[in-house]
Order: sequence, then C-alpha cells, then structure tokens
Amino acid sequence: MGVRFLLLVSRQGKIRLTKWFTADWGGKEKAKIVKDVSQMVLARKTKMCNVLEFKEFKVVYRRYASLFFVVGTDIDENELLSLEIIHRYVEILDKWFMNVCELDIIFNYQQAYTILDELLIAGELEETSKRAVLNTLKRIDETEKQEIAAQPSALGLF
Repeated sequence: MGVRFLLLVSRQGKIRLTKWFTADWGGKEKAKIVKDVSQMVLARKTKMCNVLEFKEFKVVYRRYASLFFVVGTDIDENELLSLEIIHRYVEILDKWFMNVCELDIIFNYQQAYTILDELLIAGELEETSKRAVLNTLKRIDETEKQEIAAQPSALGLF
C-alpha cells in the first residue's frame, strides 16, 4: 500500500498536521499511534537512524528546522522512497510559501493538505514533478480567488 500516515510534529510535541491514508484504525487507535510515534521520534538523538519499526509498520522521519516530518509505511516499503516523499513535500511547501516555516503550516493548513493531496493519493506517490504540483496549486488558487470575487456581486450586496 505504501504510506499509511503522515504527521508533522513540532519539537515541543505539538501535532501540526496529520493525514491518514488507511481506514484500518479508529479514533482512539489513531490518537495512541500519534502519541506513541511522536514521543519515539522526539526522544531520538540527532545522529540516530531515521527509520524505526513500530508495531506492524515502519516509521521514517526527517527533521526540517523546528518540524519533524514523520511517515508511517508498510514494513516492506523502501525507506529511501519515504525520505524522498518527505523531501519532495518540503520542497513544494518551500516553493509555495516562499521559504516555509511552522507558522505557514499552522495558519494555512488547508493549503498544506491540498499540497499533500496533490503529491500523494491513497498513500502512493502520484505526482513526482514539483512544477506540475505548483501549477495545479496556482490554478486552484486562481479559481478560489475568482469565486470569492464573484460572491458579493452574485448576492446583490454591492
């Protein structure tokens, strides 16, 4: 299947973004997984390996600035591909937000989810081209702006 979940966790342990690509777990199980995985990742030293085995899946993580990007994958999934997915997501976030920071993700979480949805579908890497993802995001953004601009006149407010 590939990626089962993706988490963005701050150094303080705050969950900034969660995306689940499987319906195998209920709400309580997801909360427990998030808590356990984030504690495991935050407790690790900088020089330690970025790949862990946790229950029936593998956890791959990478730290960028103050955020840990954590991916849960199947046991037989390639760790380097998981690291590449994380890196590609960060590169696209960086280009879209022009030097992304944690606050960009906090205040623009819908865009962060949209970028993730353009990159991964059902836990599989769908689009490898950064340019294609960014072009799609620009079209989505333009459409939203047009819809917002058309709303007041359509309602007869102005």
